[in-house]
Amino acid sequence: MIKIYSKERFHRLPDAILFDTDNTLYEYAPAHASAQRAVREKVVSTFSIKPEDFDKAFKEARQQVKTRLKHTASSHSRLLYLQRMLEIMGLGSQVLLALDFEQTYWRTFLSNAVLFDEVKELLDDLRLLGIPTAIVTDLTAQIQFRKVVYYGLDHYFDYIVTSEEAGFDKPHAAPFQIALEKMRPKGDCIWMIGDNPVNDIRGGREKINAVTLQKIHEGTPLGTGENAPDAAFNEFGELRRLIVRLGEGV
Repeated sequence: MIKIYSKERFHRLPDAILFDTDNTLYEYAPAHASAQRAVREKVVSTFSIKPEDFDKAFKEARQQVKTRLKHTASSHSRLLYLQRMLEIMGLGSQVLLALDFEQTYWRTFLSNAVLFDEVKELLDDLRLLGIPTAIVTDLTAQIQFRKVVYYGLDHYFDYIVTSEEAGFDKPHAAPFQIALEKMRPKGDCIWMIGDNPVNDIRGGREKINAVTLQKIHEGTPLGTGENAPDAAFNEFGELRRLIVRLGEGV
């Protein structure tokens, strides 16, 4: 059952809905674990090193990239992590191998990423109601576009904004504002649906005064205090039923 904490914000249908992607439309952790394991095995086999040596070099590489690039799309780049990892291992940039390892990661990731139940049905409902939708997501455009196409969602969403396009990750205002500029909603009742209490929930509320709905599942804590959502749900079917109720004026 959907839990509504700010009932006064749910008196009518939204004029537009923004969706996060990772860990909102599908569960991120299992896909990432499988992909990281596949890369680890490949690197260990290629260079005949110990698994813990891979773990140490990769962790250091990821930390260095994130420290240098901070809250930008490229700070999430698997390719940059792997390039830097090879350099830390004393092998130079090894661009061909870096590309190969990155492809292994994303190929394995996508094959293990499962869309949550009733996501497409919800998007169908919204299209029939004439409610515009957009994805607002961190990371680089190419991989986020690949995910959308892989899931067959490219014809469901009206627009997409990545942090690569916006120049900043959420919760910066830019991704939210660019999405609204593209959508041109008829009113100011905007919903933001995401899993992250800071980036999606607090960011959506503070930057565009969005009505915030948090997708909850294992490993996703409910936001509290200034990160608390207006509503929280476990299943997209619950959201579909809420839309029906609001459409009926109940």
